Amino acid sequence: MCIRDRMTFLRQSLTMAAKDLRAELRTKEAINASVAFALVILLLFSFAFDPTAEQTREMSGGLLWIVFAFAGALILNRSFARELPNDCLDALVASPVSGAALFFGKCLANAILLLAVELISLPVFGVFYNVWWTQRFWPLMLVLVLATWGLTVIGTMFSALTVNLRLRELMLPVLVYPMVIPALMAAMQLTTVLMAGEAIGADNLIWLRLLAGFDIIFTALGLVLVETVLVG
Repeated sequence: MCIRDRMTFLRQSLTMAAKDLRAELRTKEAINASVAFALVILLLFSFAFDPTAEQTREMSGGLLWIVFAFAGALILNRSFARELPNDCLDALVASPVSGAALFFGKCLANAILLLAVELISLPVFGVFYNVWWTQRFWPLMLVLVLATWGLTVIGTMFSALTVNLRLRELMLPVLVYPMVIPALMAAMQLTTVLMAGEAIGADNLIWLRLLAGFDIIFTALGLVLVETVLVG
């Protein structure tokens, strides 16, 4: 791919991402539902459990990423569904925008929305569970970005695959969650370590490499296969 093609791809992707973000910010359907869901689950878990400080640190990674994964499904499900009215999806597929740029742009928009939900949820988690989550702020942000991108890439691809199904709201989580188990395992492990105020040591570096490799592999697969998914 020459420099001109890359610039065209990037411009088309950013245009698609900006369109999706404007559409979501206009209605706020998915973002409001995701934030409300995440906050309610965190609140209910804080009442359901009465953990000690040590137990809270041990369960922090698992609890957070379970909440993020389920809240993310509400955002990802709307990714292609918002294009169905007035045959907008058919128009996008028939437009000069490449399928890869369409897919990548939607991934960018979904990742930004999901990161916003996570950044809203983290302070609430810190208050409810008395966890000082900013001790390793920048490494934690790196883990959030990598894991969120992995969840977003898989979710956006399956959102395109299930967009015309009658029960897409049920099918999307069923298909996505088994696929993202490696990324969620890595994110849970790393988040637990960072929430405890510890650095990512050599024994946990393998989880960071797994997360980065997962993102690279499935992003490449998504860009290659999206035309087949959209057009058939």
